[in-house]
Amino acid sequence: MQTTLKTSVTLAGAGLHSGRPARITLNPATEDSGIVFRRTDVTEKDALVPARWDATEHVPLCTRLVNASGTSVSTVEHVMAALAGLGVHNALIEVSGPEVPILDGSAAPFVKAIVKAGVRSLDAPLMVLKVCKTVEVVDGEARARLEPSDGLTIDFEIEFADEAIGHQHRTLNMANGAFVHELCDSRTFCRRSEVEFMQSNGLALGGTLENAVVVDGSHVLSPGGMRHVDEPVRHKMLDALGDLALAGAPILGRYVGNRAGHTITNKLLRALFATPGAVEWVPCSYGTMQKLPGVGVSLADLDAVA
Repeated sequence: MQTTLKTSVTLAGAGLHSGRPARITLNPATEDSGIVFRRTDVTEKDALVPARWDATEHVPLCTRLVNASGTSVSTVEHVMAALAGLGVHNALIEVSGPEVPILDGSAAPFVKAIVKAGVRSLDAPLMVLKVCKTVEVVDGEARARLEPSDGLTIDFEIEFADEAIGHQHRTLNMANGAFVHELCDSRTFCRRSEVEFMQSNGLALGGTLENAVVVDGSHVLSPGGMRHVDEPVRHKMLDALGDLALAGAPILGRYVGNRAGHTITNKLLRALFATPGAVEWVPCSYGTMQKLPGVGVSLADLDAVA
């Protein structure tokens, strides 16, 4: 069955790129609502922004959603990953400004808040998206594809010149709370030279060594180092789950990303829906539900989350 939150939950912090104070409240929603953002500071035009692949605006460094009136919400990928990773299908998310707060740079604060708020079933069946044909998108050295599978698996590979990151590859079946246990506390990352460039161009103004893993060659500049030896690739997998959640329903398929980012994952979803016979809507059986993210997660699982 479809799900939503049992009660509302609020988090506050700063926007990663704007540096401005940001407040977000996740609210329960009715069946078939999907995930929808509402800008509480927008009063003279449509403030509702659907969390969908076809409402995505291609911008560097984050995922931005925009509606027909031009109202936008940026940096939605971490909260979308938390919702998808916990199997939440319907929610009204109120945001106080143009950007979701970055918090600690991972999805863990959202996961903790959602689990503590609770998830409840709704009186409506869940439909899922079954990948039927392999679809791939290539952009220079970056590529991403979706292959048929009876569950959701994310396979990701990255390579950076900085020794602190280097070559990393990880594959994860997303069932049985794998997102909570393995991915949700992995933070966004960047190179020190990129921070300097971004901030000189008015971006990453809210970035700190606490809400991002910053590396410089073989050195990790963030206090305490990395939470996992392969935290960067884990975070890329987290981002991929959040961006795939914009499909509008859980996906049964294998996602393979190589140096992929937000833009190419969105292009992959667009290619998936544009390719005849590549995807179909199917009812979610009990057996299928057991293969999706979020099943069986409880408060006890949060003990392992940073």
